Amino acid sequence: MSDLIEQLRDIVGSNHVLNEQDVALRARHFWDSSPMQALALVKPANTEQVSAVLALCHSHKQAVVTHGGITGLVDGDKSTIEEIVLSLERMRNIETIDTAGKTMTVQAGCILQNVQQAASEQGLLYGLDLGARGSCTIGGNISTNAGGLSVLRYGMTREQILGLEVVLADGTVLNSMNTLLKNNAGYDLKQLFIGSEGTLGVVTRAVLRLRPNTPTVNTAILAFDRFEQVSQTLSHMSANLNSQLNAFEIIWNDFYRLSTNQKIKGAARAPLSDNYNAYAIVESQGANSEADQAAFMQALESAIEDEKIVDAVVAQSEKERDEIWTIRENVDLMLRHHPIFIYDISLPIVTMEAYLEKVKKQLGELWPNVTVYAYGHLADSNLHVSVAPQPENYVLNPVSGNTETEPLCEEHRQWYETCNKIMFEALSQIDGSVSAEHGIGLMKKQYLHYSRTQSEINTMGVLKKALDPNNILNPGKII
Repeated sequence: MSDLIEQLRDIVGSNHVLNEQDVALRARHFWDSSPMQALALVKPANTEQVSAVLALCHSHKQAVVTHGGITGLVDGDKSTIEEIVLSLERMRNIETIDTAGKTMTVQAGCILQNVQQAASEQGLLYGLDLGARGSCTIGGNISTNAGGLSVLRYGMTREQILGLEVVLADGTVLNSMNTLLKNNAGYDLKQLFIGSEGTLGVVTRAVLRLRPNTPTVNTAILAFDRFEQVSQTLSHMSANLNSQLNAFEIIWNDFYRLSTNQKIKGAARAPLSDNYNAYAIVESQGANSEADQAAFMQALESAIEDEKIVDAVVAQSEKERDEIWTIRENVDLMLRHHPIFIYDISLPIVTMEAYLEKVKKQLGELWPNVTVYAYGHLADSNLHVSVAPQPENYVLNPVSGNTETEPLCEEHRQWYETCNKIMFEALSQIDGSVSAEHGIGLMKKQYLHYSRTQSEINTMGVLKKALDPNNILNPGKII
């Protein structure tokens, strides 16, 4: 094995291969500060080096786990002491921006926020946005088909990608760097790798689709007594704002109360009373300040007149807009519970209320004091649900500003498996998905059958075997 490590050093340079001891100085995940485990961590500088590394590992049947920003939530980036981590942290260049064709060509290690900023400087916009924007990478976004806050308007990552460069398991470089909106010349091979979580190939470069910038932003937080008012308001705002509607995020009462609880360090300011059943953040974006604001206010006012909305606060400044979004993005406050079980699911909008009531009842029979936090991208049929079986076990004011999840003890691990069964079985009965935007990784692998047929899973296996016959790429993940 030492020969393999030396050959890796010859490829990328001795300073860019970390041994087992050096790797252990890194945190395993941004929510988990325990030491990372790997035989070695390799940092190539370009596609040619990635190709050489994978060719070498393929010949040795050496398992490889690719790392971007390691912000995923399903252990898709988890490595063992026998595996090599391939980190793209040196591949962060923005190569070109074509303002006429509205494309950007980047290396896969580019941080999402840097891509957004570079597009904005050219009067353009990259349509992907999520809370981890300052840490996650484009390659990671592609490998998980990331969703986020603007899916309603721009779609998932899949909709933002025109072309890819991918290195296959044996080191073959597949150049599919298409820059055209229309290209029906045979199979669209890039689609195989978007959402494959690094199991079929390693994305090294991408051609991103850019859109016209929308500098005018109107944001409001709304309050509702009943869920049906929320879904009615979504339909109303969609009809009245059409393509300008950029986000419609739902927050149920328990999460709103937690996020705005002033006794908790890091809580947000509450713009509305905390006694409503549900809340929504609605946001439109456009390019005509006066007309856009008038359309936004008219849509809100007519919804209030129709008694769809009970109360509302419209942001009057960027500061107030940030405060509103902080309520939605205060996810770290939930991590102060121990244990906390986190879910990312999709289900038809019309089933959401009944689904939550059903699982809350079943969970309450197991844990009488359970708290279920629910929020998410209502317009995308995507909910994030977190279950705190013992809400009394909460760290009110941690010494550090950073909050991380603690490892589960055996008892809590059994609780988690029971909770999974309740959440996913109820989901399968309404044709929902166990993963809306975070992928499968290790954590959801045994539950994939709830959302995919056996023939689909078998076909995934055929693709895996064809593209990675030695099973070296992120082995054991997804299937």
